[in-house]
Amino acid sequence: MQPRRILGKARREARAVGALVETEVDLLRSRRGRADVALFHEFAQSPSGGGHQFLRALVRELEGRRLEVEVGTISEGTPVCLFNSFNFDFRRLRRFARRGARMVHRVDGPVGAYRGFDDGTDARIAEINAVLASTTIFQSEFSLAKHRELGFELREPMVIPNAVDAAIFHPPAIRGPLEGRKVRVVASSWSDNPRKGVGALEWLDRNLDPDRFELTFAGRAPATRFERIRVVGPLESAALAELLRTQDLYVAPSWDDPCSNALLEALACGLPAAYRDSGGHPELVGGAGVSFREDADVGAAIERLVSEIDARRASIETRSISWVAERYLEVLAVRSGP
Repeated sequence: MQPRRILGKARREARAVGALVETEVDLLRSRRGRADVALFHEFAQSPSGGGHQFLRALVRELEGRRLEVEVGTISEGTPVCLFNSFNFDFRRLRRFARRGARMVHRVDGPVGAYRGFDDGTDARIAEINAVLASTTIFQSEFSLAKHRELGFELREPMVIPNAVDAAIFHPPAIRGPLEGRKVRVVASSWSDNPRKGVGALEWLDRNLDPDRFELTFAGRAPATRFERIRVVGPLESAALAELLRTQDLYVAPSWDDPCSNALLEALACGLPAAYRDSGGHPELVGGAGVSFREDADVGAAIERLVSEIDARRASIETRSISWVAERYLEVLAVRSGP
């Protein structure tokens, strides 16, 4: 074995040992502690993907109700733990779970469906669920049905959609008419996975009339170099919301997205959507958009959406983070503070 590989292996083993030691120390420290809810999820620094954004909003809402949320620990007196998909240290969670707290598993995906390949992640999620969970929260009916189609039966499933923070994502106070200017079309994605819909964006870049439309993409740009689409990088939530409020309609071109936070953010900012008839998109949009299936159909969907934009915008319905938090608290069997 080469010295570099030996050194890399030694470092990984040292980190693993360090994590185990840290877990045992934290177990001792938390013996007399208590929170209302424990959350196991490893947050990425913002700007970040939809799961991180939703869980941040959920934690803010719970803390606003005078509930204490501890992250990465289950104290001796904490009655329930919400653990997210596979985004945590499983050995650490299993060690803390021995204290008897009720375990609720939030699941998205199937991961193999929206990534486009199966690397065993969904089977691992199902294994974790079978070992630890008493209840499973799916984000959409699509996600629940797709798991069952693939042969994954998770414990006591129920569906609670995501929601966004309305203090950040909300419509503008005034929206100008479309007459006399270009129609502003926007898409956004934290991930550069091709299944986020790059084919539809490439079609728009080549074919949408630049004299009538201006297109903006916010997020991690795909490998494709666009000629007409203006690309801005990943934005913090407040900046993204400001951008969305300047636009007229949203394009949601991803495949098999279980509950797109990007789409929810756009709807919350008052943007009707041209959306791919795939994943959880139809559940989120309802009558507030026009669907398409193939990449080449996105232009016709946008044209129809523009012709019906006022009616489609009036049909926007999104769940508030308060409503979603209530559903979570019912499943967690936790009562809000006074």
